[in-house]
Amino acid sequence: MIIDNVRLYQPFKKKSKDGIFHVKLDEQGYIENLIEGRSPEQNEHVYDAKERVMTASFTDSHLHFLRYGLMKSELDLRHVTSWDEMKREVAEFYPQMEEEDWIVGRGLNDGQFEDIDHLLTGKDLDEIHLDKKMFFLHQDGHECVVNQKVLDLLKEEDDFEGIPDDFKETNDDGQWNGRFKDTAVHYIKRHFRGRSVENAKEAILSGIPHLLRHGITTIHTEDLNFIGSFEKLWNAYTQLEKEERLPIRVYLHHYLFNINDITNYLEHFSLRSGEGTDKVKVGAFKIFLDGTQRLHTSALRMAYRDKPDTAGNLVYTQEELNEMVRLAAENNMQVAMHAIGDRAVEQAIIALEQDEARTSKLHHRIIHAQTLGEDLLKRLEKLKPYIETQPSFLMGEWDKKAKWVGEDLAPYCDAFGSLLRHGIPITLSSDAPIGELNPLEGIFAAVNRTNKDQEPENGWMPQEKLTVDQAFNGYTFVPAEMEFTSKYKGKLEEGFLADFILLDHHPLEVEPKDLRQLRVCETWMNGKRVYSKKEDE
Repeated sequence: MIIDNVRLYQPFKKKSKDGIFHVKLDEQGYIENLIEGRSPEQNEHVYDAKERVMTASFTDSHLHFLRYGLMKSELDLRHVTSWDEMKREVAEFYPQMEEEDWIVGRGLNDGQFEDIDHLLTGKDLDEIHLDKKMFFLHQDGHECVVNQKVLDLLKEEDDFEGIPDDFKETNDDGQWNGRFKDTAVHYIKRHFRGRSVENAKEAILSGIPHLLRHGITTIHTEDLNFIGSFEKLWNAYTQLEKEERLPIRVYLHHYLFNINDITNYLEHFSLRSGEGTDKVKVGAFKIFLDGTQRLHTSALRMAYRDKPDTAGNLVYTQEELNEMVRLAAENNMQVAMHAIGDRAVEQAIIALEQDEARTSKLHHRIIHAQTLGEDLLKRLEKLKPYIETQPSFLMGEWDKKAKWVGEDLAPYCDAFGSLLRHGIPITLSSDAPIGELNPLEGIFAAVNRTNKDQEPENGWMPQEKLTVDQAFNGYTFVPAEMEFTSKYKGKLEEGFLADFILLDHHPLEVEPKDLRQLRVCETWMNGKRVYSKKEDE
């Protein structure tokens, strides 16, 4: 197969003089040659790319793909602006759920409801008078509200009792009021929202076209909370692979609630990080160290400026985390730690500084790292774990950072440029469905550091902007390094996998503000076309 009449975009490489190439692919789905000029051959094995721009396809190193695919079967509340409207939506949605034991909604933003003077509680949900368990998830995925039926279930769960009280809201009598945050939310999703393998397969299939439309051919996904069992999760993806219905590469993370989850995995599964089938491999152990900035539950070293009575919450003691990281590393498992606040990032660093963690060998990860400090950057520089960033969050949060953490700490928020200047590898990712799935939105945000309306002028903390090459690299080659595939994946090079996209314009030939207007015309995986914009229209 020859891809003819194509231009190339290879980050950090200079463009050739005339920019036209033909690319030979071998039968195994690898790039055989990249040759300047048009192909001398013209037959059915030569494909005219019509001067579109070839670049390596994207890897989304942090998302929740099963949840993304499941959204079609859940009540979408993103457009709901009042309590009365929400009650009507639930009542209309209920007939579709006759065979289900739960009513699940997503995208809740009850902070904007003007017909009720408080955030929703379980008592409010009981006014709906439906004989179902109810679970409504906030739009950022880190807060939920449940009804009394769910509260009754939770009261029987000893492990739930052990979750820090700061993640459980109470009423004046000290009883849970139905609102939960962060780790408590994850517990509810994992233990009570289990699904069958067939349900999971349907959700995966519904989401795949969206990945391919945006040029994503590899994902690192944490889905356990949305199916309840790693075995079912593994079976769902590998069955699709055997059925030849999985045109993507997948790394499956395993969420950990406590160290017993590690022990249980090690006893029942022989595969370790990076091992698996051709397309489905084991990812990392996912550990939540803190919460979110919006809820003031991400753990800071100083109190929140707009809420001085709290500095956020750590989920584990340092000793507990150290033990979890040691046990994972001893068994050749990566860890991926959610750490947003600087106190949580420091806790992650301490755990990774242990000799037993084998950080440089195992490529451990810190997810988000949205709040840092000069001392933390220096320690990260020595360790060099992989930092998984989500630049698209900046577009909606840049004007709140100083309010949350103060003017002194704000320059260390989402400090992408500083991380690279310290030699710390970073990936770009979406955290979909919480964040925007389209990698070009994340690239736009990383390069401009503005919202879609170009605010603020010149970008927020412009010293932290990435170049276009750095941003694309964070979505292509750096994830390959992190997953130990960089010798044959993540670049347009001879001997590399033919996982690539065709763009309508060259990323270096458009204004930075127009990066989000780039369009993926085609997506190829393993030398085969898996998406065409023309066919999608």
